[in-house]
Amino acid sequence: VQLQASGGGSVQSGGSLRLSCVATGFKFMITSLGWYRQAPGQQRELVAAIGSIGSTNYADYVKGRFTISRDNAKNTVYLQMNSLKPEDTAVYYCNVFWIGRHYWGQGTLVTVSS
Repeated sequence: VQLQASGGGSVQSGGSLRLSCVATGFKFMITSLGWYRQAPGQQRELVAAIGSIGSTNYADYVKGRFTISRDNAKNTVYLQMNSLKPEDTAVYYCNVFWIGRHYWGQGTLVTVSS
């Protein structure tokens, strides 16, 4: 299993970014995926998840601002982040739980300045 995340960067408060994660090595179409983030000194936390048929759930602090989506033809999961805030600054990781264990991408850094 490999997860390759991209799309991070530096933006000002109120800006937008779209993260992408290309996944290989498992049955993408039937698997739920998630985006997590970890800020300095903080625990890794779930940001958003998407099921195999497109159902979604979000952490309360990103509802209405972030959107998770998937393209099964491209084996890719996305995280559209709008109205970014400085507290969204973190390393963002894509994740899949497959055959009894979690797999993580390498992480992509998002920095939001005020």
